[in-house]
Amino acid sequence: MSANAIHSAEDARRIAKRRLPWMVFDYIDGAAGAETGAARNRAALDAITLRPRILRDVSERSLTTTLFGATAKRPFGIAPMGMCNLSAPGADLMLARLAAQYQVPHGVSTVASTPLEKIIEVAQGHAWFQLYFSGDGSGTFKLVERAKAAGYKTLVLTVDVPEVGRRPRELRHGFKMPFKIGPRQFADFALHPRWSLNTLIKGKPTMANFDMPGYTFDRTESRAGATWDTLKKLREMWPGNLVVKGVLDIEDAVKLKNAGVDGIQVSSHGARQLESAPAPIEALSQIRTELGTQYPLFFDSGIRSGEDVLCALNQGADFVFLGRILQFALAAGHEAGLHKLWETISEEMSIAMAQIGQTGIEVR
Repeated sequence: MSANAIHSAEDARRIAKRRLPWMVFDYIDGAAGAETGAARNRAALDAITLRPRILRDVSERSLTTTLFGATAKRPFGIAPMGMCNLSAPGADLMLARLAAQYQVPHGVSTVASTPLEKIIEVAQGHAWFQLYFSGDGSGTFKLVERAKAAGYKTLVLTVDVPEVGRRPRELRHGFKMPFKIGPRQFADFALHPRWSLNTLIKGKPTMANFDMPGYTFDRTESRAGATWDTLKKLREMWPGNLVVKGVLDIEDAVKLKNAGVDGIQVSSHGARQLESAPAPIEALSQIRTELGTQYPLFFDSGIRSGEDVLCALNQGADFVFLGRILQFALAAGHEAGLHKLWETISEEMSIAMAQIGQTGIEVR
């Protein structure tokens, strides 16, 4: 029933807000500070217009594109998101099955709820491993070796979290991983019995990738030790595609290209890190101009519709990643909800393409 009620990302968010414990919803939905950065992202996307064209034969349209030389059935994929199983038990594998069906990358977070080996197996190889540098880096490089052994071909180094941003909505609820259950959290769970019972039956989500000898992970641990030397070491040890995510500055983008990085993901981490960061969609067009038409540029942050995807592509992205809205769809309708929103985004984009006289995805 809930899946059938999803006709937009906002529908999914509205249903998810009702179904999820407040603590979990605010963890997914929240942003840094007073959340003016998130509002800036949205305002910048809303300010973009597309050029309507008429009397062009747009009866046949394709959403297929290429990504690092491989065919993808959509120009958008799944952004790396931590602890997705909070939105619905088994969410990581629901996302993996979606990635396999549409041949798009499933960004597998360092803090995923499911081991990285299982996710790439279910995704039938359509998975990129997202890496956080933490502590002295010893555990980080162990994860790189695991990803290589598991068959990952693309590594995504996220660089915009030297320290975890302050998100007041999380702090008010006392959100921590693993869960610390106090009276407030107990009451929150009791008032959301469907989520709580499902989670109890399936087992509480954990940070599965850290279940390995000699490695512990603290979500709030400083990641400030990553440097350009770290990137150089990663480039030397990683034989596949290396993408750096969380870039908003032109000088940094140029330096990354010169350092041998295979692609850049323009992102503000969904405005969860630096409240006063520039709107990523504006940085995207500037970075595209500076790096030229041929360099792979990806985009995430604030995407809410198929038209948003089309706007990002027209601003210079080669591929776009969806984040929070997929978790809302999972919370609203589990796997059926996820597919309903994915189809909605696809339809929104296809219709918008018809309006602007576009029949396919431009491949730079």
